[in-house]
Amino acid sequence: MSESPSRRQLGRQLDRDIVRLAFPALLTLVAEPMFLLADAAIVGHLGTPQLAGLGVAGVVLQTVVGLCVFLAYGTTAAVSRSLGAGDLRRALALGVDGLWLAVPVGLAATVLGVVFAGPLVRAFGADDEVSRQGETYLRIASFGITPLLLMLAATGVLRGLQDTRTPLAVAVGGNVLNVVLNLLLVYPAGLGLAGSALGSVIAQAAMAAALVVTVVRGARSHGATLAPDRRGILAAARAGVPLVVRTLTLRAALLVTTYAVVLAADGDSTELAAHQLAFTIWGFLAFVLDAIAIAAQALTGRYLGAGDAEEAQAVTRRMIGWGWVTGIVTGLGIAAASPVLPALFTGDDAVRDLLVPVLLVVAVGQPLCGVVFVLDGVLIGAGDGTYLAWAGLAVLVVFAPVVLAVAGTTGGLLAVWVVFSAVFMGARAIVLLTRARGDAWLVLGSGR
Repeated sequence: MSESPSRRQLGRQLDRDIVRLAFPALLTLVAEPMFLLADAAIVGHLGTPQLAGLGVAGVVLQTVVGLCVFLAYGTTAAVSRSLGAGDLRRALALGVDGLWLAVPVGLAATVLGVVFAGPLVRAFGADDEVSRQGETYLRIASFGITPLLLMLAATGVLRGLQDTRTPLAVAVGGNVLNVVLNLLLVYPAGLGLAGSALGSVIAQAAMAAALVVTVVRGARSHGATLAPDRRGILAAARAGVPLVVRTLTLRAALLVTTYAVVLAADGDSTELAAHQLAFTIWGFLAFVLDAIAIAAQALTGRYLGAGDAEEAQAVTRRMIGWGWVTGIVTGLGIAAASPVLPALFTGDDAVRDLLVPVLLVVAVGQPLCGVVFVLDGVLIGAGDGTYLAWAGLAVLVVFAPVVLAVAGTTGGLLAVWVVFSAVFMGARAIVLLTRARGDAWLVLGSGR
């Protein structure tokens, strides 16, 4: 049966909306790690202890910010629903609630980062000089946590309003400012690693201010209150709890995978090095897929808020198609580049030989990853965080014993990655597809 003209027209409109939202989101996601990359490039000339200290402190900061990503995801879902319902004033009021929630969370994290910078850095087991450098960076950089969380919340508001271009412009400007400040404060000002941390904090504060001002202007122009609403802030916090659990289960699965590689390697640094490179490449590919997922969050919330279940399901089907196609394209690209890609990262022949088959496993798994990322975005946009939290726990319970058993018996690095791609991503695909095929997530209207 041929597709009706109206259905084809809707499909083309959805495709345009996906590209309009996903492409700037992808560039923003790529720009985010550039902060630490720029810091590393500049600090690297100070010496090895400074660079290693930056690396340790960076892991702590990324973990904190990663756990608080609910500020972006939850706000996107709430704002896009109200936008779809035609209540822009309420959408902006919910966005303001998200901004207010980011402040106490950020302040608490800042205090903990400043007070416990030493123990947090020393927990990684680095030598005294590296720990001293890392503690210096983390203590200063912790003052940038609140701006970072405000950036997450404000970005979530703008995504919910179907605007991914403003966060991109701010991200680009912030990165340029960060590089300039680092170059001035690290060397001419003679502040060294402390100057790098200070430059990043100033740049993050400027970026947060730009995004918050954008949201505040929108709220004022549509009559939304800027005062903190206790009920709204508590509601946003409650909605964020299951998303935090979801994030924790994902990070736990990645940690278990790395531990399984360590177990399988049995002291072989070659396998550990190859795993790190494979994981870095997989993480970069995740940016591409996550950009599609961000579009799914915004569009799903908008159609559910408009009370249109049929169009929300049409969006889901279209997004799954985009996930498959994007995964196939990235998979073919990695497969084609696998013979030459390792040489860009290492001159060790043993690591390169080991990395090639792992990259082929990564390539084969990309289409499935595309579907998983997209459906994750659909359900986040639907506000289905509780299901995602329980599903994440269930997948972790299934995956962890399997990968550890394989690593401890017959498996090496390649076997661990096969289990990761087949069992972990496969289990996630099952729980997400099962949910998407039902209608429990199709809660219509501006509130869930």
